[in-house]
Formats: sequence, structure tokens, C-alpha cells
Amino acid sequence: MKKQSFLLVILTVMMSGILSSQVPFGVNLAGAEFGTNMPGTYNIDYTYPTSSELDYYKSKGLDLVRLPIRWERIQESLNGNINSAELLRLNSFLQSAEDRNIDVIIDLHNYCRYKLNGVYEIIGSPNLSISDIKDLWTKLSYELKDSPNIWGYGIMNEPHDLLPSAPWFNIAQEIIYGIRSSDIDTRIIVGGDSWSSAERWLQYSDNLKILVDPSNKLIYEAHVYFDNDASGSYNQSYDGEGAYPNIGIDRVTPFVNWLEDNNLTGFIGEYGIPADDDRWLIVLDNFLSHLEQNCINGTYWAGGPWWGNYKLSIEPYNGNDKPQMSIVEKYLTTNVNCSTIIYNDLNESTTELIVYPNPFSNHLFINDIKDGELIEIYDISGRCYKSKRSKGTMIDGLGLLMPGIYIVRSQEGLIKKIVKY
Repeated sequence: MKKQSFLLVILTVMMSGILSSQVPFGVNLAGAEFGTNMPGTYNIDYTYPTSSELDYYKSKGLDLVRLPIRWERIQESLNGNINSAELLRLNSFLQSAEDRNIDVIIDLHNYCRYKLNGVYEIIGSPNLSISDIKDLWTKLSYELKDSPNIWGYGIMNEPHDLLPSAPWFNIAQEIIYGIRSSDIDTRIIVGGDSWSSAERWLQYSDNLKILVDPSNKLIYEAHVYFDNDASGSYNQSYDGEGAYPNIGIDRVTPFVNWLEDNNLTGFIGEYGIPADDDRWLIVLDNFLSHLEQNCINGTYWAGGPWWGNYKLSIEPYNGNDKPQMSIVEKYLTTNVNCSTIIYNDLNESTTELIVYPNPFSNHLFINDIKDGELIEIYDISGRCYKSKRSKGTMIDGLGLLMPGIYIVRSQEGLIKKIVKY
């Protein structure tokens, strides 16, 4: 077998494995994080989603639930044991979801704060340390690590306005280390700083790309709303909010580009619209289509049993679907073939590039390319990591690539398998 044919077989097998694993869209099911009374009383201050709700969203084809919970309830005293009654409720919900083949994201909905003696303390303050939140996730992940349908640990919802002495990067890194001391298998989902804003991602969250996960299973979470201040309040009309059909695409683009530039995996944990103007449905449709095309999944905000007349809710009313559901149920899984190599180009007549050093660390030299020629780097799933112009025969700026096997492809269609160490 010629080398090129062998490479084609490798890539085809790898891609078939990727294509068989769909990445789901889903919904937030709120309730367990409700209330200001902490820890509060179950079914008075807060509640958990019901089995009938799971049945409803499953009937719509939504196989992923983001479940917001509160730190003060799952661990009633800092550095204390996990609360057994709350853990039982959480495990009961996980079991109900598993019975319906629904995966669950555990979302710690605390904004980097903990209500202590009636006061919301910020992580990094004298009364709430980074080691406190690390302790929580070390213990909670130990309790949950054998749950087969946990899609990921959402380590903190919408960090914002933190202390300079305890930046979000430092907090997130310690949480990651804590989880990995208990659980080496489950995905860890890291929200961005500044309310996890996709629009402000480069300004506040760019440094998250250098977080270290010993298991290499990080997913980055951004949030996108379409009203004037991107808060999700929607206090004005469609026109008053300054909305337009592609506002969601424009707001998520900095995050999408950042993922592509750094070869990272992303997730949109919250997005939602009111149902008072059909033009919002167009915004949501365009936005979800854009996510689908870019292989990014997400969870709509929100469903849940206690929303009442909340304008973004997609809980059915009197047995009828909310208008937003007509769009949400169109997008059940993401595209899994983003920016991939055109495999028809990989045939036995193709000549290999001459590339060195191989394995490489930060840069490559490629024989017989022109200065300024476009070179593309692909990971083994076939997703394009980066397009770069050569500097003479050198391609630099590859130091942030994770160790592994990649494919380099020239503007003329010549390819070579390369190894990053």
C-alpha cells in the first residue's frame, strides 16, 4: 500500500468515528437554583425539574439538559460534606434523565459567590477562598463521577466583577485540578469571565486558552442574548432593543473565531428570546443555524416548572408549545464536519510534502513552498485548526497546539502527517 493510500485509510476511519457521535443541543431546566433564601427549603424556596418535563423535552428531540444548582445547597458549610439530602435529589434527577437517554450538565449557578451569613461573598475575599470552591468541586465530582449521563461539569455560571487578587483564570485552574483529583473522565466546562459574554470574550477570557487539564477534556462556555445590553432582560420592543436578523451571529463571532484560532471546543450555555414579536424567531433561527454550521452546541434558556409568565420560558402552556419551540426543535445536533479536508483530494497520485522537524514543537519548515503561500493545519478529526501564510519556508505560531497527530496541507493540495510533542 502506498503511503498516501495508508493516510487516506487512517483519516477515513477516524472521521467515521467522529461522524457517528452527534453533539446534542438542549435546554436549561431551571428551579434548583431558585430563591434568595439559602440554603432554603425544598419545594418552597426551590425545586427540581419533573419527570414530565423530561418527557416533554425528550419528545421534542432534546437530549441534553443543563441543570443549574446552588453551592450553598449542595454544600451547606464551606469545606463541609456534600449535603446528603440535596445529593439524593440531584441523583434522582440524573437517574430520571438517564432512564430517558438524556445527558445532563451540572451547572454551578453561583457567579463566583457564596451567600454566607446573609452576605454574598466573592471568591478571593477574606471569607471565601479559592481553596473553598476547589474543595466543593473535588468532593462533588467524587460523588458524581460514576454517573453515566453527566455530559460535563459546568464549574461556574457567569463569573463577573471579580477581585484582582483572585482572577477567574486562577479560580478555574484550581477547580480543574480539584476535579481531576477525583474524576479523570468527565468533561469540564469553563465559562468565560464578564458574565461569560461571547461578544467580550477576547477582552476578558482570552487567557483561558492556556488552562491546563491533565485529561485534555475542556469545553469553553459562552452566553449570548440579543437585547440591547445582552443581559437577557428584553425590557423594550424588538426595535427598541436595536435588534436585527443577524445580531446573534455578530455577537457570537468573536467566540467562534477564538475557538477556531486556538483549536478549542465551545458550547453556548444560555441564549433565549421573548415571544412577543416574530422577528425574534428569525434572530434565534439564524443564530442556531450559525452554531450548527460551526459545530457548536448549546442549551436554550430556559425551561423549568416555576417560571410562570417569564418571557423567555419555553415550558408549554395549557398543553401548547411556546412559539420559541418551533425554532428550538429544528436544531437537535450540530454539524460534525467543520472546515474539513476534502478527502477526494487524498488520492494515490498526490505527492507528499517534505516537512521538518517532525515531530515538532512550535514551528515547521516545508520544502518547495513559496513565501506567503497559504498552509492549512488539520487535526485528526479533519477539522481545520489554522490557516497561515508561510514566512519563506517556515510556518510558526504552532506552540499552542495540543500534543498529537495533525495533517498539514499546502495551497497546491499536497499533504503530510505531522506530530506535535
